[in-house]
Amino acid sequence: MFRFENPSAFNYLFVLPILLIFIVIAWRMREKNLEKALNARLKPFLVSSRSVRKRQFKIVLEVLVVIFAVFALARPQYGQSSQKVRSQGIEVIVALDVSNSMMAEDMKPNRLEHARNEIGRLLSLLSGDKVGLVAFAGSALLLSPMTNDYSAIRMFVDSATPNSVSTQGTDFKSAIEVGLNAMKRGGLDSDEQLHVTKIMVLVTDGESTTSDALDMARKAAKEGLRIFTLGLGTRAGAPIPERDEFGNLQGYKKDKSNKTILSTAKEEALLELAQAGGGAYYHADFSGQAVESLKKDIDKMQKSEFDSDFATNYDEKYQSLLAVAIFLALIEFLLGERKRDARFWRGRFEVAQ
Repeated sequence: MFRFENPSAFNYLFVLPILLIFIVIAWRMREKNLEKALNARLKPFLVSSRSVRKRQFKIVLEVLVVIFAVFALARPQYGQSSQKVRSQGIEVIVALDVSNSMMAEDMKPNRLEHARNEIGRLLSLLSGDKVGLVAFAGSALLLSPMTNDYSAIRMFVDSATPNSVSTQGTDFKSAIEVGLNAMKRGGLDSDEQLHVTKIMVLVTDGESTTSDALDMARKAAKEGLRIFTLGLGTRAGAPIPERDEFGNLQGYKKDKSNKTILSTAKEEALLELAQAGGGAYYHADFSGQAVESLKKDIDKMQKSEFDSDFATNYDEKYQSLLAVAIFLALIEFLLGERKRDARFWRGRFEVAQ
């Protein structure tokens, strides 16, 4: 099988007509300038040593250099071989809390932005693992199914806001349910010979408004989904800002008695949830150590082989074309434009060389 890996390189061939036109115009302009500068009797003596054929041959070489270089840049490939490739890793579902409490600014610029940074740091440490993304508040929504495309996960993480879900609050049960279903639909099918390690990372401040999350975590653990929690916020807490559509601060969220709500990190609740899910709890500060500790725990788990695929390898053939282009360029560079038996004019006499 013959093909070009980079066929768009042939667009550079459109430069050739422009180059030839430029050469012709430059040649004619030089001849006209010589005719203006020299009289008709003096010109033949000064240009008699110049070889028109050699100059034309150099132009042909220049054109050939461009052609061979373009063909080399297009990377011709001939022959192929197939190789079976299997990726190995762990299935990870990330559940990002997008409730209003994540907008508290006890972590600058706010908890949600810090959560995005922590997820990005985790993705940069993963390799070969399938990752899915769930956004949750009072309800949960699957933003991305299980995939190896980390750039797509990053894009969905950056676009997640409190408006991503229809109901506010913090419902861990819904997040775990949606994540578990995503694992079943888009994960690797397990069999008797293959054990698939599945984990969920809940990135949240821990302010749950439901009480049945622990039962759901235990159920998920029985089905093979281990739950880890990554906590955000501080014990001192911070009020939840309310902003207009332009980002201007309008005030702070208040409760029914018109008191400002102070949102604090619920580390004990997240620790209890992680223990029920067979995982561990980490507090995400600005050092990045929480994500590194999480990654170390992930590395201790058994990795499974994901779906196999066939990679096709092609033999590169551009080297010979590039060598020809370089060889022709050297010839063009070394080739002069003088005649072998040129006679140079020295005043009233011609001197043979």
